[in-house]
Amino acid sequence: MKITSMQNPGVKFARCLRDRKSRDTSGMALVEGYRAVRRALECGLDFTEAYYAPELFLGENNEALLEKLESAGAEMKEVAGHVLAKIAYRDRPEGIVGIVRKRQHSLQSMPARSGGLYVVAETLEKPGNLGSILRSADAAGADGVIVCDKRTDIYNPNAITASTGALFSMDIAECSAEEAHEWLKENKIKIFAATPEAKTPYYSVDLTCSTAFVVGAEQYGLSEFWKKNSDMNLSIPMKGYIDSLNVATASTVMLFEASRQRQSAPDR
Repeated sequence: MKITSMQNPGVKFARCLRDRKSRDTSGMALVEGYRAVRRALECGLDFTEAYYAPELFLGENNEALLEKLESAGAEMKEVAGHVLAKIAYRDRPEGIVGIVRKRQHSLQSMPARSGGLYVVAETLEKPGNLGSILRSADAAGADGVIVCDKRTDIYNPNAITASTGALFSMDIAECSAEEAHEWLKENKIKIFAATPEAKTPYYSVDLTCSTAFVVGAEQYGLSEFWKKNSDMNLSIPMKGYIDSLNVATASTVMLFEASRQRQSAPDR
């Protein structure tokens, strides 16, 4: 039976998951839209429920996705379009929102690969930037993203949307800066701190070794801890009036330079 009331207990719970406190308390999160739901399912996320409104579907493959969700054990709930719009985070919902169990992202499960490539993101506040870093890390072939002293929730709907599903496919860890530093040192991963005042350009160093780029908060940049405890501080030379890049953009630039060097290296 189609759900048309906003007072439905399941709908009320789903709406609560728009807020971080409810996500933290319940251990659940929303995944919205055809592409994000499909990728989360392909990456093995555990869907407990799925709300859908056929009148809001934008493509022709939604029915097949609904069948896969049901086969995976999700409880399927058809709702009216106005109900789905209230559950969804985006202004223009695509007709499907799933509820998943959040994964635990411990540093102990992060793979330490020889010649690996990592991003350490410290005290990021904007979920969209975190999602964009995850997307770029996936595109550049990075081995993991470590989120230090987090100030945003990695399961924030904006982070999920901006990651275009990379949140579900990338290896991610959440920990303190001290724990991340110890893990990087133990695994002989060279630490490059990105900071505008550094004198060494990012493209002038060898990035084919085991490498971790450390990037900082949008407003204040990296903490003194990382500046003092990195193997080298790097900058992205700026030619215009602006003296720094958005943290996600800076991460992308450095990740793809590392990828370029690795593709060009004769022994790779």
